[in-house]
Amino acid sequence: MKQSLLLAVAALLAMAAPVVKAQNGSGAPANPPAGASPAPANKTAGASTAPAKPADSASKAIRADDPSLAGYTIGEQDVLDIDVWREKELTLQVVVRPDGKITVPLVNEVYVVGVTPLKLQDILTEKLQPFITAPQVTVSVREINSRKVYLIGQVAHIGVFHINSTTTVSQIIIEAGGLKEFAKRKKIYVLRNVNGKELKLAFNYDAVLKGQGNSQDVVLKPGDKIVVP
Repeated sequence: MKQSLLLAVAALLAMAAPVVKAQNGSGAPANPPAGASPAPANKTAGASTAPAKPADSASKAIRADDPSLAGYTIGEQDVLDIDVWREKELTLQVVVRPDGKITVPLVNEVYVVGVTPLKLQDILTEKLQPFITAPQVTVSVREINSRKVYLIGQVAHIGVFHINSTTTVSQIIIEAGGLKEFAKRKKIYVLRNVNGKELKLAFNYDAVLKGQGNSQDVVLKPGDKIVVP
């Protein structure tokens, strides 16, 4: 009887051995031998370990024919890019000097204040014709530093403010943090130089805020001085 039981147990053990091998997937042991390096983990598809590149912070020049320059004329301290096709020596960046001029090789000094970028292209093209066959000139605006106004008086922050072609007095006052408590809101004015003469433009802050028909929110020009008594 005992002998029959032993034979039955041996038979069961013999049948269980292939099942254990199938669960391991092979005859190899489930755990790696001591000292063996573990298999490297799979990387996520498409993942990159390269460091991110910093954003390009360089200012972008605006071509003379760009619609955003409509109504813009060149002023002091503006930065311009001048490109003459196939003439590397004449491709340069210039800053408008306090005397309103820039210096360009071959044509020397050119007065540019009050001139549009498109007009400057024509001027340089004409001046380069004696030296270059069919010159192709492109003017771009890299920095506009001349379009600024001055705010003084009873406001939260006095100082210099940059403007565009549609900036108004009320916008500058808001940008400056608003009027002080005792500001004479109805007697604000703008001083503007017109052909060497100083023009005084009245501005009623309360009337503009209320949208009254006879009120006018003055559109500013470079060099204007806003005075808040």
